Amino acid sequence: MHLAYPAVLSALLFCTGLYGVLARRNAILVLMSVELMLNAVNLNLVAFDVWLSRAAEETLHSGQALTLFTIAIAAAEIGIGLAIVLAVHRNRGTADIDKLRDTAEGHESDTPDGEAPAGRPTDEKAEATA
Repeated sequence: MHLAYPAVLSALLFCTGLYGVLARRNAILVLMSVELMLNAVNLNLVAFDVWLSRAAEETLHSGQALTLFTIAIAAAEIGIGLAIVLAVHRNRGTADIDKLRDTAEGHESDTPDGEAPAGRPTDEKAEATA
């Protein structure tokens, strides 16, 4: 088999994952897209390892060893990523990335003009009660 076939498939998988990271709003789908990108890299590593092993008599199969490390890192990343997403979902009630941008203390969420978020009075209401 030619090297071009797995390389093109890997490029398509990577581009699909990149589109998923850039276009999706749900944090779980973003994590799945990152996993797709890592699998594209794994496919590329194994394909180039097989292609290079045909040229050399003594091979170390370093591409396959790097693939095992990448799989281990991907497993750790998905475990930690899902734990963070679940903790944020419990606290905020959503996994939408656009709604989670204002997580710093002191920033108010996007509300229509003149309305205060629940539990926070506007400046006019605070002055009237003071």
